[in-house]
Order: sequence, then C-alpha cells, then structure tokens
Amino acid sequence: MSAQQLSDLIRFARHNSPYYRDLYASLPPHVDRLTDLPVVDQQDFWAANALHDSRVLTGPLSEATVYKTGGTTGSPKFSVYTRDEWRTFVTAFGQGLVDTGLRPGHRVADLFYAGELYASFLFVLDSLAHAPVDNVRLPIGGGAPLESTIPTLRELAAQVLTGTPTTLCRLAEQVVSSGARLDAVELLLFGGEALFDDQRRLLAAAFPRAEVRSVGYASVDAGLLGRPVSGHDARVHREFAPYAVVEILDDSTGEPVTEPGRPGRVVVTSLFRRLMPIIRYPAGDRAEWTGTGPGHFRILGRAEEGVRVGPVSLYTQDAQDAVAAADSAGQVVGMQLVVRRWDGRDGLVLRLATAPGDDARGQAAGGREALAEAVVAELETVRPLYPDSVRAGFVHPLSVEWARHSDLAVNPRTGKLVRVLDERPTA
Repeated sequence: MSAQQLSDLIRFARHNSPYYRDLYASLPPHVDRLTDLPVVDQQDFWAANALHDSRVLTGPLSEATVYKTGGTTGSPKFSVYTRDEWRTFVTAFGQGLVDTGLRPGHRVADLFYAGELYASFLFVLDSLAHAPVDNVRLPIGGGAPLESTIPTLRELAAQVLTGTPTTLCRLAEQVVSSGARLDAVELLLFGGEALFDDQRRLLAAAFPRAEVRSVGYASVDAGLLGRPVSGHDARVHREFAPYAVVEILDDSTGEPVTEPGRPGRVVVTSLFRRLMPIIRYPAGDRAEWTGTGPGHFRILGRAEEGVRVGPVSLYTQDAQDAVAAADSAGQVVGMQLVVRRWDGRDGLVLRLATAPGDDARGQAAGGREALAEAVVAELETVRPLYPDSVRAGFVHPLSVEWARHSDLAVNPRTGKLVRVLDERPTA
C-alpha cells in the first residue's frame, strides 16, 4: 500500500473512526493541514482503543496482526497492523538499514525479544528480509542463554549484532569476563532505548573492531519515526518520508518548532496506517532539528523519563550527565535510579555498574568511594533542591550502590533496562 495523502487520511479517519470523529467534531468539514488538528491525548487514545469494541479502529478487526505495546504510558496496550501496513512498515525500515552500514552478505544476528505479542524481534527480522541488500539472518533472540548465544555467534561468524543496548551490554559483559572472542563482529545496531557513553565503553571492550550505530527509530504504537543518518552521532535520524511526518512541538506553547537546536516533544503522523490511524500522536520522546539536512533531528531522550523523590523531580539524563562529568576514568558502564522509602521519607539510590574485572569490594574500593562522592556532588549541583530537601528533613541523602551490569533490572518481556526502579511500598 502506498503512502496516503494527508487530506485523504484525515477524511478517512473522521468518517470511519469514532474516536477521530469526536476529536475533530469542532473542526471545519475540510482540513488538510496538520497544524489545524489537535494533538492526540495519550490517555484518551488508549482508553478508546480497547481490543474489543475499539473506537479508534476504522473497521472490524478481521485481518491484522496484534502486538502489545507499552506506548508512552507504561502499561501494555494493543497496536494492530494489516498485512499491507506491516509490509510497508518493514520495507521502509529495511531501506534505512543500508544507512547503518549493512552490506551485501552480512550475517546479522537478531537479538531482540520475541513472543508475548512483542514486535521487535519479528520487526527487525522482517525488515532485514525486505532490505535492498542481500543478508544472512540469524534469528537467535534476546531471551536465549548467553552460554549458547556466544558459541552460536562464533560458529556462524556473525558480523552484525542487533538488539537493545541492555542486551548488547549483557552479551559484552559475558564476552569480556569469559575471555571469549567474537572477532567477526564489525557492526552493533541498537534500538528500543537510548545508548549512553558508559555503555559504549563496555561494548568497545568486548567488540573493539565494531562500529556502534542506531538500527533506526520506530515503535509499534507510533510506527516509523526516523531513518538512521550516517555519522558519529547515533542520535541523529531523518524523517521516513513519504511514509511519516515528524513534528517537534514547543514544550510550553505546543507550536511546531522549525529552527535547529530548540528542543521539543516529538509528534508523528503515519501516512500508511488506516486500520488504526496515527495522526499527531506523541511518540514519548524529545528531540531537536539539527539543520544538517532535510528532516534531520536529534533524539534527546524520553519526554518524561524521571522520578519524583519527595518534593524533588529528577530525570535520568541529570544522573547520566553527573556520572559522565565525574567518571573521568570510565569505571561506570551502566546506571539505574532506585527510589526507596524508609523511616517515613523517600530516598534515592544511584545504582552504578562497574566494568567486568573490577571488584566493587576489592582494591579499588577507595577509588569508588571518591567517585561516588563526586557523582553525588555533581547531581546535587544540577538539582540543588535535593540537598535542600535533605537539610529540611524531607528526603534521605543521595547514596550510591555498586553492581555489575548483569545485576541491573530489566523488563522481563522486552529486555530493556529499567531506568527507574520505584521500590516504595504502595497501599
């Protein structure tokens, strides 16, 4: 199915989807500009998009594949694609894989997660099958034991590894600690979550010959978002024209941002999905235009990835920046924010993972203590309300907990690192 013209898509959605009919009820009969339409409210959209008797769908659920998605709300919802829509989805994404460095004949291991209605493993496998260059696909999966994955990768001489940063880092940690060699690996393609500098150090230790690049920017709820752009900054992507339109909206006014370097939230319109229309749908991320090419933008992280500790709001990026500033020796290879509550107050623990071979209780303990103090000092400088709240008795002081990368908690269904663990008891 070819990409639909915007005006046709709007007219089709208004006529066939009760949700969009109600959303656009106050608009003129003929609308053909995105800026004339309201942005979808996530809570309302998913409340209307129940699997049974959906008010979002434009027709009966009689021919489609159903996938589970957390959307940007955290709780699983269901996203559907007809076979034609899925084919368009994976074909367009497959075309973008050539920008990652995929070459004819590459042996590519798919280490994304499969099953339980999760889409990423099938999506990447189908995208590789529809890529414009020949390749050899190795459907291993992210749930396979590392003890069997490493020999399989070695025996099949895998040259490209695809997976979430968390999966790739756990594999890298095992490679380094076991002394295994995967000399054929020359390209690491990550997706599904952000990749940070501390993780790059671990990947470089395990795969010194490999380049690390984004596999592309997409989600099962929002669809196509960004095609990879060659270069050193893996956060930079470009629109998947003519299949999708990406907007960056000002955080305060909601108006479209046009100038480079000004952050805003990402909103996407999919021009090829008609059964479950996606029109001005918040992708859950923040980004900025780069000005380096038409439709080029840089992903800046999740729009609301953070936590509230007592009266203090903290974001994972704040903690990442604090670690990067304090960790000049590159000891940290992963991080997690853990929120706990004891003695009637909240407290934040920075769980920092060390590189394989380091002993958190051994000779480097003194160095780690100094690093922990430096990280806490950096974070308190960025968020002075936290130490102020400590002095006022509202929260416990910041603390650091050392771990291995394999100790960091992950989502059991997706394999993605859980950036924030809220261990506070709930009623």
